[in-house]
Amino acid sequence: MAKIIIPTPLRKFTGNASTFETKGNTVKEAIGELVHSHPNLSRHILDDQNNIRSFIRVYLGENDINELEKEETSVLDNETISIVPAIAGGIA
Repeated sequence: MAKIIIPTPLRKFTGNASTFETKGNTVKEAIGELVHSHPNLSRHILDDQNNIRSFIRVYLGENDINELEKEETSVLDNETISIVPAIAGGIA
């Protein structure tokens, strides 16, 4: 099974789980399984059309899925998906 790494700011929606194992064959299926298991996470990752929000970056291994086949990127067993939410702030 592939593994999704849950970023620290979103772990409060997964019962503090840091990872999630998925059988999804694509990134979209894998993220779908994640939000199905943790419904409160959905609004933080998916938009109203159930697509990954534009400010969320998702990596398969070290590759940004936007440089691959986006949400339709194939996921193989033992691969790792990382979710990277946008972080605002800094010194003005």
